[in-house]
Amino acid sequence: MFEHVDPRSPTPLYAQIAGRLRVAIAAGELRPGDALPSVRNLAGRLRINPATVVQAYHDLESEGFVEMRQGAGTFVREVVPERRASERTKQAADLVRRLLAEAGRLGLTTGELRHAIAQQLEVSVE
Repeated sequence: MFEHVDPRSPTPLYAQIAGRLRVAIAAGELRPGDALPSVRNLAGRLRINPATVVQAYHDLESEGFVEMRQGAGTFVREVVPERRASERTKQAADLVRRLLAEAGRLGLTTGELRHAIAQQLEVSVE
């Protein structure tokens, strides 16, 4: 789940972690009541400062995605379907922005990008 956390990214690590967890919750990969990795465990796996994980978890808690229980851990909260849909729409828009930025760096035209997307959509349907 955290394989795309990149310390070289201009996006702070805590925001990357929180974003990945938001996506997992919105997509239903993480369900209400599921426990998140402990702060110490996740910090160790990612080789980052535990305070970074704490910041990510606090952000998610303030947004209503998780509940932090003293001494027990951090757990996914029930998120209303409208909020999940809103988060999925936001993540889709972010994905498209990143795709367009990368396509621009590669010098792709809109037609070339549309063609590549259409080809991949055909492959994924098969």
